[in-house]
Amino acid sequence: MDRYTRHQLKHDEFQDTVETVQIYVSEHLRQIIVVAAAVIIVVGGALWLKSYSAQQEAAANNQLQIAVGTFDAGVGTPDPNNPAQAGPMFPTSKAKYEMALQQFGQIAKLYPRTKAAAYAEVHMGICQARLGNDAVAIKTLREASQKSGKEVAALAQFALAGELLKTGKLDDATKIYQSLANHPTLTVPRATALLAMADAYRATQPNRARDIYIQIQKEFGSDEVIAEVLKQQIASLPAK
Repeated sequence: MDRYTRHQLKHDEFQDTVETVQIYVSEHLRQIIVVAAAVIIVVGGALWLKSYSAQQEAAANNQLQIAVGTFDAGVGTPDPNNPAQAGPMFPTSKAKYEMALQQFGQIAKLYPRTKAAAYAEVHMGICQARLGNDAVAIKTLREASQKSGKEVAALAQFALAGELLKTGKLDDATKIYQSLANHPTLTVPRATALLAMADAYRATQPNRARDIYIQIQKEFGSDEVIAEVLKQQIASLPAK
């Protein structure tokens, strides 16, 4: 099972969803940059257009790296004696996500045809959600899921499902999780989507959650990490 899947095995509904995207982008930023830099839009085969597209990709990638750094920044008072706090710090989470939202928004606006812009739009929705703007976040994530490539779209859909769940739309959220499970991607593997769907049902439909956990056991029980999480999750469900 890939490293990305292993980081999904947590169970705090919306926080899990947004942390999933945060972890993916922060840990795979190098890969994102490489992929984005390789996607050069060629129009008519004109050399100057190729050069322009490459410049756009490079500029967008640089801005994406800065924005992700803001998104992942610490909150609090910097400690000059702590090497772990070498990166940027913000006085409050609100200040951090407001700044990140502005930076991601600029990428989406200035470089709309780049790979970096697609990731930026997903992060915009996450920032809006963390700032408490649920309706706007849902709109942003839904739009990102419809116009991005399948890998980025899957991330947007996963984040969207978590936000829908947060706002009480269980049926809408679980439909997205099921769709993601039926059409897995590198960014949202089948096991990740099924675990999220089971977690969504825990509070109101524990028997249904148990059935999904058992299904995951059958399909992915050979993975030690998943097996251990499933054991804990099933044990913590109320008895039938």
